Amino acid sequence: MKTLLTLVVCVLFLQLPAQTSITHADWQADLKFLQHTIHKDYPFLFKKTSPKDFDVAIEKFNKAIPKMQDHEVLVGFAKIIGMFKYGHTRVGFREGPVSYHKLPLNLYQFPDGLYITGAHKDYASVVGTKITAIEGMPTKEALKAIYPVVPVENEQFFKAYAGIYLAIPEILHAQGITKTLQQNISLSLEKEGNTFTSVISATSNLDTPVQYGELKPGNDWVGARDQSQNPLYLKNLEKIYYYEYLPEQKAVYVRHSQIQDDPSENIPAFYDRVFNFIENNEVEKLILDVRLNGGGNNYKNKPIVTGIIEHKKVNQKGKFFVIIGRCTFSACQNLVNELSNYTNAIFVGEPTAENINFYGDNRRVELPKSKLPVYLSFAWWQDKPQWENGPYTAPHLAVDMSFEDYKANRDPVLETALSFSDTNFIIDPMAYLTGLFMEKKFEELEAETSRMVKDPAYRFFQFEQEFNKAGYNMLGSGQTEGALYVFQMNSKLFPESANTWDSLAEAFWKAGNLEKAKEYYNKAIGLDPKGATGDNARRMLREIEMGPKQ
Repeated sequence: MKTLLTLVVCVLFLQLPAQTSITHADWQADLKFLQHTIHKDYPFLFKKTSPKDFDVAIEKFNKAIPKMQDHEVLVGFAKIIGMFKYGHTRVGFREGPVSYHKLPLNLYQFPDGLYITGAHKDYASVVGTKITAIEGMPTKEALKAIYPVVPVENEQFFKAYAGIYLAIPEILHAQGITKTLQQNISLSLEKEGNTFTSVISATSNLDTPVQYGELKPGNDWVGARDQSQNPLYLKNLEKIYYYEYLPEQKAVYVRHSQIQDDPSENIPAFYDRVFNFIENNEVEKLILDVRLNGGGNNYKNKPIVTGIIEHKKVNQKGKFFVIIGRCTFSACQNLVNELSNYTNAIFVGEPTAENINFYGDNRRVELPKSKLPVYLSFAWWQDKPQWENGPYTAPHLAVDMSFEDYKANRDPVLETALSFSDTNFIIDPMAYLTGLFMEKKFEELEAETSRMVKDPAYRFFQFEQEFNKAGYNMLGSGQTEGALYVFQMNSKLFPESANTWDSLAEAFWKAGNLEKAKEYYNKAIGLDPKGATGDNARRMLREIEMGPKQ
């Protein structure tokens, strides 16, 4: 089998066939067919949503269909499938029966906002601007509005592909960003301190000329950066992979952007060349860049992983770096998992766009009346034990790229890998902090924990969750005093988190200190009066009133 979804979302919104006549009854029949098919053949997909919530959403959608236009129904189906939150499980817009339009823009979410990184030459004046509002709706709210339409695997997946959905007027209308279905969209823009408005006209027959999300040179589009001076990760994009020696840093850089064989050289042959070069030259670092890699055939990962394992020259802490990001997905997530399991890789950049363990390969299910294709995943891929599962692989070294970096062709992610020194950086924070705890170096433990929590390089490490987990492990094994220490430290570090106080309250309850337990359960309620943690705290308070916890 293959886990194959290389940049699939980027091609979802191509020109579609002409509109066909589909009745509301047809759409409703297709919805019932979809509901039945998923319950019968794909019940395992109910991981992030429940069958009950799914059926409630189906019923609500079914009742609304008679008042909807076809483009709204299409978006409605996308929202239903989006409930499963697996990127491979999606609606096939491209092959569907409903036509739509697209703004001739290329958009990208940087940490400092949503920018237009490219546009058709007719709109060259808007290139390099930040979008602050769409039809008067602030960009942040517009992104929130389209969120349910995207088959969101995690927040990184949304960052990678939300710009495509925002460029579709039919989606903007279906999600209430525009009041009417219109092809002329007003954007509020900001550039170099100036603000202005521009109206962009959508088209039905213009494909964005991109490769791995970047504009191809030599077309009628204008980009925000100088393409004659490409950074390494945007160099030679016509090749699936290439490598370059950086003599000043004594490093080999490899950009690998699909888990597929390049037509000119297959993966085993390419990596044989790479590793032969490393062994026969003055090389101190290997940097594997998969930030653009949307997947492919994960059975082709083997020569990469085994090659790293075999070459001790680079398979050492501080000598092998893997650059990951918001487009690292599917079979490339499998590669990331295997490198994490079996090598000394240090991950740099942004989190991946894929869950660590995930539903991948999909089957095409065609709805009988409308012929709308829906792709439903059937294969569970698990490279990590369940307790190591998570929404993404987080980088050890978190590095963002700003729009100004992008525009100037700077690559702070690669720069971080090249300049890395392991004298102060902690690759495994919990192992390090656990060691300090076991050695009873409590002052150092608290100082180091405070330092690391504040350090942006560790911002994707889930300190609160990991401390909470450690506290409950101690509580469950009868180490109540140790659990109290960990929970108290966690509540000091994250005083605005209701969960830290809820956990501390439980520890005091087990320790027999009912007054402290009541105090902290009430604090949790105050911080989360209408949420799940607050509800749990209220239940626990009722149990305390009823008698001692067993």
